[in-house]
Amino acid sequence: MHKTDLSGLTGRTGTVERVWLIQVQAAPEDVDKIVDKVMEVDPLAYGRYERNAFVTAVGSETYRPLENSTTAIHRGGQDTVQKFPSVQVFISIEQDREKLARVLDAIRDVHHYEEPLIFVQDSWASRANYDPRNANPNRWWNREKAR
Repeated sequence: MHKTDLSGLTGRTGTVERVWLIQVQAAPEDVDKIVDKVMEVDPLAYGRYERNAFVTAVGSETYRPLENSTTAIHRGGQDTVQKFPSVQVFISIEQDREKLARVLDAIRDVHHYEEPLIFVQDSWASRANYDPRNANPNRWWNREKAR
């Protein structure tokens, strides 16, 4: 697999750092439970903020349970296509394998599926040269509506 090495990349406005990008498919009502449990392991920091997560609009998840699945055992729904509302939750953490294992455990502990759909990617996250007093007119705090 081709890896892109962006280490040392620095621009006038910031740099990048390597992170684990974690994507979880979940029921919309479970998002806060998942994020709160992960927060027990990692602050989900991004710049000067914590509990950073991106949640997509509600979509649809579909699957067909096999004969030996939990759905078949508890609901008898084997070989029947299932369809449920679902969102995707994106979080990122520093690239620490032990912490990643604890975050994945936290997600699995509170997810309503026995086999949660979790995807982990080696990724790069932007880190800005942050100044909360920046006079850039494009910043939200410098726009007319923010005043």
